[in-house]
Amino acid sequence: MPLYEGRHNAVNMIKVDEAVAASVITGTQETIKMMAAGIEQAFKEKKPAAIDGWYGVDFKAITAALDSELQKVGVKARFISTHTLALPPEKIRQYKQKFITDDPAFGYVNMDGRFIDLLDQEKINSLKKSFGNEAIVVIGCAAAVPELIDSYGKIFYCDKTRQPLLWQMWDGKLIPFSHEEPDKSYEWKEYYYCDYYLLHFQKEFLTEKMDYYIEAIEYEDLKILPGKSYCGIMQILLKYPIKEVEIYQPGPWGAYRYRDFWDIKGLECNAWNELAGPELSVLIDIGDGKVLNMPFANLMHYGDTLTGPYLNKTYPHLFPMDVWLDDGYFPEKTPAERISMPIHNHPGTDYVKKYFNEPLGRYETYYIAEAYEGANTWMGFFNDADMEEWERKVRESNNLKAIEDWKDYVCNWKSNTGDLYLIPPGTDHGHGGNQMVLEMDTCPSIAGTEYSFFSYDFARNSWDDNTKTMTGKPLKMHMDHSFNNSKWRREDYVDKKLLARPEILKWTKEYYIDKYSSVAEMPFDVERIFFYKEAEYSTEGKCVHIVTLTVGENIVVRSKKDPAFHTNINLFQSAVIPAAFGEYELVNSSKGQCTVVVFHWKIC
Repeated sequence: MPLYEGRHNAVNMIKVDEAVAASVITGTQETIKMMAAGIEQAFKEKKPAAIDGWYGVDFKAITAALDSELQKVGVKARFISTHTLALPPEKIRQYKQKFITDDPAFGYVNMDGRFIDLLDQEKINSLKKSFGNEAIVVIGCAAAVPELIDSYGKIFYCDKTRQPLLWQMWDGKLIPFSHEEPDKSYEWKEYYYCDYYLLHFQKEFLTEKMDYYIEAIEYEDLKILPGKSYCGIMQILLKYPIKEVEIYQPGPWGAYRYRDFWDIKGLECNAWNELAGPELSVLIDIGDGKVLNMPFANLMHYGDTLTGPYLNKTYPHLFPMDVWLDDGYFPEKTPAERISMPIHNHPGTDYVKKYFNEPLGRYETYYIAEAYEGANTWMGFFNDADMEEWERKVRESNNLKAIEDWKDYVCNWKSNTGDLYLIPPGTDHGHGGNQMVLEMDTCPSIAGTEYSFFSYDFARNSWDDNTKTMTGKPLKMHMDHSFNNSKWRREDYVDKKLLARPEILKWTKEYYIDKYSSVAEMPFDVERIFFYKEAEYSTEGKCVHIVTLTVGENIVVRSKKDPAFHTNINLFQSAVIPAAFGEYELVNSSKGQCTVVVFHWKIC
């Protein structure tokens, strides 16, 4: 599952206190020196030190460098890796099996798990007894669990963003907890359904307790700052509209409009790219040439400010919104079986709670940002289609044998720019190609897990990113989930309920806002703002907005109360406007009309 990052216009320029900026130290050598000084101070107080962090951090390299640096000043430390404190492998496997499950595609979220579940209590007790007798550094994931934290004189937290970690996992180079070396058998279900939550809640626990935060995405480019400076920077960032580092993914329906906008090295087709969501990272320029790169999800520590009091209380720890751009441009006429997404549906909240222990279902929309010749979307089934026959054919096919008459069952809708398709759970659908889709969805998972139940993918080969060709194995389907979840929605229902229509919400001589119709089960609204020079709107302090520029070259998004808090976004780029931001202005940076699509929860 290849992923590519795009950093065009992604840096968030914020103004922080000079003392805070000065406290950020960049470069591996200087970071190691500062860590060594902190450890030495802890030793002088007769206390050990802890270096905790996320998966994928190069703790071995950090250990070697610190040992060398401490020896330069005559300090001999004993480094204890947390993998030596773990329960036996068989007990850990037994613990994790509940969350990995036997489902070939999905697991069961370990919402209540903590790292202490995987630690040997006798080893923890023995370690605590040795603290007063030796100069000890405990290093690795779970180093500063609640059961040990009061013993430490200094606590460091090493963080890593999502995509580089995934690259390590896919290459078999990731070292999970309880392992000393990479585990090539370690797979995504174990990470997304079990270990991610252990890591998440450990980071959440340490956010305001750590003495130092370390950006440790690459060992060769470490950065360190005091924990108080880190928290201060996060809180200042939340005073601004926030841009994220986008990710791109090729695939069997991937297309080529992206080449007109972005030069993404190695990307040979673009099935979609993510513009905003919890799994992305943020680049933060704090001045003095210092740019930090952190997981966007870290901001959920301040959920009342970011998502708003209602969402933070209803879905704690969850950033419940995603924005994607589904590329569908083909320069020549191309068969539907190449340019269409698989026929699939999404589960509602009750379904994901029951089967996957997730807090929120997948509620989706397709906004047609650009339509080309032949633009279309598959949604629902024809009124006279025999659904029992369809299910039988799909199961017999298993996506290995083509269903020649599939178009006799799945209903097709011609698209135009500005159309909005509502896709509540259980609605079978698929982007049909020849259009650029701004996909605005709920995010069901704290870990960013996506729930799409595929039933039919035209028995085509998938994308092989090594050869850059459609020669991979056909995608695996989720037929039991798909058919159990399907509401078998028909053509008439789609026409009357799910082809949303806009109506004017506000009109002025300078700008106007329209709002799309919805159905009761959809938890969010989609609106558009049209303007030539300026427009204004407000989060009302209630909930987060995500704004995307779909017509125009570039706009400035700024606070109406204090314009110093601003950012700018390009065409097909999004900004997350924190709930606490309040009234904001949209200002055209060039000529011509602009259209901004606004995505927010229905409480606003």
